[in-house]
Amino acid sequence: MASITRRPDGRWRARYRDEAGREHARHFDRRVDGQRWLDTVTASVVRGDYVDPKLGRTTLEAYAERWLPAQPIRDSSRRAYGAWLRNRILPGLGGARLSAVTRTQVLAFRRGLEADLAANTVRQVMALLAGIFADAVEDGFLAKSPCRDTLPPRPHRERVAPLTVEQVEALVTAAPARYRGLVVLGAGCGLRLGEALGLKVNRVRFLERELDVAEQLTLVPGSPPKLGPPKTRGSIRTVPMADVVSGALAEHLAAFPAEHGDLVFRSRTGGPIWPNTFNGSVWRPLTQRAGLPGVRFHDLRHFTASALIRYGESVKTVAAILGHSDETETLRTYSHLWPDSDSRTRAAVDAMFAPPADSVRTERGLNPL
Repeated sequence: MASITRRPDGRWRARYRDEAGREHARHFDRRVDGQRWLDTVTASVVRGDYVDPKLGRTTLEAYAERWLPAQPIRDSSRRAYGAWLRNRILPGLGGARLSAVTRTQVLAFRRGLEADLAANTVRQVMALLAGIFADAVEDGFLAKSPCRDTLPPRPHRERVAPLTVEQVEALVTAAPARYRGLVVLGAGCGLRLGEALGLKVNRVRFLERELDVAEQLTLVPGSPPKLGPPKTRGSIRTVPMADVVSGALAEHLAAFPAEHGDLVFRSRTGGPIWPNTFNGSVWRPLTQRAGLPGVRFHDLRHFTASALIRYGESVKTVAAILGHSDETETLRTYSHLWPDSDSRTRAAVDAMFAPPADSVRTERGLNPL
């Protein structure tokens, strides 16, 4: 219900009640302005994008404080989001009302980030901000988001240069006995470090020559590592094991026995291996001994992908084995490793004109025409 009445001071009072029965009113010098305001509100109700003005006055900081705990995300993501909010978003925009933030302000905020942060981090922070405002729209705090078309383009990604077989062999040779199977597992199955360190004995099926990735070892500040869900839903997967991998895992368990529900790879004290400790105390010295300083454990994952591609596996298969959330990520990372149409054309023509293997050669060593 809406109405316009004239006040004793000569101004016009326009008011309406929302679906919850709450009254909203504004005062105008002219009746026509009050009517225009009521017409705008009525139109928004008809379109289904009506927003309670009181909700729009909520600050970004107040909304974010309720938004973050409600998100169904991993602990590591929640910590990262919390840090970006505290250190970047809230100092710049936290005190502003949701309805008062403009696209121009968001773009200015982005320019400030670009002057201080790496391109990939800027994109992640801006994606977080856009996600918060998108949910504010869905929750009825805003009619539209000020973050439309403000996400920066994806930064240039350097082409992956996979390790060679010889380099992987050097890493395996340089690895201490306790961690040799871990290196083979990373190169042969493409597991992330957390997934490899979180692999349990009962997840390895030697007879079927496959293993299940169902959890990963994660770090929580102030407490020991704990098992949690993998990076994405697509990361829960079954990975085939080559003989070299199953053999390395069997040798490891023979040398370092573990119970059915234990982790395959454990520290000398029998507990989980801290990922940061492994990187600093084991992996870095290992790469130095192998003559490959700067190589990451994650580079073993690239080796797996390159081997699959080299032997003709499809994008779908590579994405499934690596546990990518979708095939787009696989193509963005490894598209340059697949042979293009030009390469296939040249190979096809060469194959057509190649001489038979048992062709007779002339005395001068030339193929007969």
